[in-house]
Amino acid sequence: MKILFVVMLAAVPTFASAQAYVKLNALYATVGVLNPSVEFAVSNHSSVAFDGTLSPWRSWNGKRSLFGIVLGEYRYYFKEATSGWYVSANAGMAFFNIHRFQLFEGGKLISRQNDYGKGFSVAAGVGVGWERHLGERWLVDVFLSVDNMWSWYNRYSGDGSINMHPNGHEGYLKPDPFNGSVETMPIKFGVSFGYRIMKPRTSK
Repeated sequence: MKILFVVMLAAVPTFASAQAYVKLNALYATVGVLNPSVEFAVSNHSSVAFDGTLSPWRSWNGKRSLFGIVLGEYRYYFKEATSGWYVSANAGMAFFNIHRFQLFEGGKLISRQNDYGKGFSVAAGVGVGWERHLGERWLVDVFLSVDNMWSWYNRYSGDGSINMHPNGHEGYLKPDPFNGSVETMPIKFGVSFGYRIMKPRTSK
């Protein structure tokens, strides 16, 4: 994670003269989740991107679905920056107030837990994607990133009472509701459409 931040900071002086695109994730938008981003081409094969995700839903079908994520990402393109296939590394933070998803529980492929968690996470991971230009100013970006997420949170039952003895804390002499976990999961995926807002400067 530290190496990624060093690489991104080293690229900062080039932003003013870089080609840049602003994007919006169309897949997330269909369910009311906002995922804007900005990408700067910093070399012939590299770019740096920053994006944020916000699910504003305090209740979705009776389940809490409020969360936000901010990420910084380095991308390496095999063809040229902002064109073709790329691999990436990212790091960021998140907050959440959600009923978590479960797979293959109760005879259902995807279900939601009855209790919910409130807390924050830090994340780091890798991704893969593909970009294609649509004319002079537009492009499409298809991507998937999978991260390790280190989370710290309190868990609550459906009536709002806090769980004072979460899993792994049963032997504590004093109640300690603050829980932690590490998970590997997709942190972002989708199809974004981008519009060029900056052209690279050319020397006279």
